[in-house]
Amino acid sequence: MKFYLIEEDKRKYLPLLLLADEQESMIDRYLDRGTLYVLEDEDEKASDAARDEEDRTGNVKAAGVARDEEDRTENVKAVCVVTDEGEGVLEIKNLAVEPKSQRKGYGRAMLHFIKEMYRDSFPILQVGTGDSPLTIPFYEKCGFRRSHVIKNFFIDNYDHPIYEDGKQLVDMIILRQKIQNYDTVH
Repeated sequence: MKFYLIEEDKRKYLPLLLLADEQESMIDRYLDRGTLYVLEDEDEKASDAARDEEDRTGNVKAAGVARDEEDRTENVKAVCVVTDEGEGVLEIKNLAVEPKSQRKGYGRAMLHFIKEMYRDSFPILQVGTGDSPLTIPFYEKCGFRRSHVIKNFFIDNYDHPIYEDGKQLVDMIILRQKIQNYDTVH
């Protein structure tokens, strides 16, 4: 399992990004100013690969990070876009896992990688998501706690109703986690 920083041609990952944010114009708001990482894995066993990528203390090996030097779309399992929101807050704007690779640990591995990459630069990692039984429990299991709500976010910012697991998303739930001095043993 390797993580790659993508600096050019970010839009080639749009099919994956659209899984987490289904309106392209919303992705356009953050993709250029954000930092895009992809997780590539040829082995479907993410949990085994994740253990291989960690040393005895649980730290992600720095060698697992590389700059994008070639087309990496074939074995990409997950993508993540983060932005600096100021005042020490790093925000996950998009975290998506390729459908056939979901529920195999790739989303959790990407979150762990982001926390490790930025724990010395940002005290707070935040994510905004719909009030969905699919996403809220995932982030809470990964250590995030509810911070606040942005009322009517999905109604005011999307040109069509957004549904997840049969429920229309209305408000955005902001979850936060302290990552400075993040305990890497999980």
